[in-house]
Amino acid sequence: MYCLLIRLIVSVSLNTAWLIIVLLTTSFYHCSCARNFIIMPTSATTSYQPTTKFDPITISSFKAYDIRGELGVNLDEEISYRIGRAFAQILYQRYQAAAQTQADDVATLKPAIVIGSDIRHSSEQLKQAAIKGIVDAGVDVIDLGMSGTEEVYFATSHYQALGGIEVTASHNPINYNGLKLIKEHSKPISADDGLAEIQALAESGQFTTDNQSGKLQLLTDKSAYINHVMTFIDTDKLKPLKLVVNSGNGSAGPVVDLLIDKLAQADAPIEVTKLHHAPDGSFPNGIPNPMIEANRVATQKAVLENSADLGIAFDGDFDRCFLFDERGEFIDGSYIVGMLAQAFLNKYPSESIVYDPRVIYNTEAVIEEHNGKAVISKSGHSFIKQVMRDSGAIYGGEMSAHHYFRDFFYCDSGMIPWLLTIELLSITGKTLSELVTGYIAAYPSSGELNFRLTTHDAAAIISAIEAKFSNEQPIKSTLDGLSLNFGDWRFNLRASNTEPLIRLNIESRGDQPLLAAKTQEIQQWLATQGAVPA
Repeated sequence: MYCLLIRLIVSVSLNTAWLIIVLLTTSFYHCSCARNFIIMPTSATTSYQPTTKFDPITISSFKAYDIRGELGVNLDEEISYRIGRAFAQILYQRYQAAAQTQADDVATLKPAIVIGSDIRHSSEQLKQAAIKGIVDAGVDVIDLGMSGTEEVYFATSHYQALGGIEVTASHNPINYNGLKLIKEHSKPISADDGLAEIQALAESGQFTTDNQSGKLQLLTDKSAYINHVMTFIDTDKLKPLKLVVNSGNGSAGPVVDLLIDKLAQADAPIEVTKLHHAPDGSFPNGIPNPMIEANRVATQKAVLENSADLGIAFDGDFDRCFLFDERGEFIDGSYIVGMLAQAFLNKYPSESIVYDPRVIYNTEAVIEEHNGKAVISKSGHSFIKQVMRDSGAIYGGEMSAHHYFRDFFYCDSGMIPWLLTIELLSITGKTLSELVTGYIAAYPSSGELNFRLTTHDAAAIISAIEAKFSNEQPIKSTLDGLSLNFGDWRFNLRASNTEPLIRLNIESRGDQPLLAAKTQEIQQWLATQGAVPA
């Protein structure tokens, strides 16, 4: 029965297909025909056929720096087509203008857009719709097949394309999906820098119709990307290490395999245990989101059972990498930022390091101790990337496990951090716990605490908590939400850019009891404002 329904999914519209997928999630992967459906084929043709008339619509899935929506509610094939066509039309018009004036290096690029998609069952259909929109706008398409977001970042610059799209919902529930957009040279696009223009055109449907159709090319070879990622480490310095790698049945598995092959070719003494490795859009082991504590258990257990030196876990599109020490302990992303900042500053003294304002004490201390230049940025990939470009920073990190690299087109990568970590473990001869224990003791933090709002909106709560602490005269920053620094402790409270949540982070200077007391105090106060733990 399940197999018949799976075959039906391929032929029905995306609006109804996801409903069937949700019902089958727990048992889907047991079906004998599941493997053929999970790895959805990509060809150099697109089957999606759009409507011939484009009435104005409202698209509510546009967020601060990407598109993310619920399937059949505010994201479907028509919307994906419109976004692809609007994106391509705007980029192509810029390309044509630049070609006439030769005043912009956009004129030297290829009139093409790179596109890839993750392993979610809806991603291939959304991608095909976006491809149709792009070629209808007269722009060529380079289809990477199943890929992670960072592969689109790399390919956009590598192929000198006008822009790129990754179809992914990353770690969101199975009935969600989205599109991440970038422009030339893998530069970010945000609501303030082009995304609103794309939304307006996609909603209006006022597309140009006098273009010759673009061409579609399938380029799934990952070797250039793999070779570039490997340049971040010196394989001759690697010592014997045991790794556990949990790909979460997302898109990371094939790339992990290629990187492990490269390490083996270099005779690196690295032993790898793979968990949940095969890409499977039904996510039989849960949505790939290591921020959920329950999703960490398998990695932690495998680290201990295999006496591993390091545990590594990815989210669905592997733009985030999460690390576990040799004891199976999950290491908060803010301490990894400090560790990688130190590693870069040891190699490249006096460089700039970019970080976000949610948790800052440890990162700022590391940068100061190693004579780097500290540059703070609003959180979110489009903001971090722009600040890095403006400052020329060699590395940028967010506590959410996004790590950005100047030599990776100022983009984030989930593969480079774990490679840098095994190099650091080898060079120092220390365990991961030894590398970060000092950080954790000196600057303990609450970790990010998320709350759903039931009675007040985020702006009202942020204003009220500022008033609550005003008599203590803290140092205030509104760079990203509200940060109040009291000297021996601080907190940041901000509305999520991607979800209907408010996020709280608290840290102290070596005072765990103070941290616990302030965390409890603020949580109890938030409860009085109708904020419910998410």
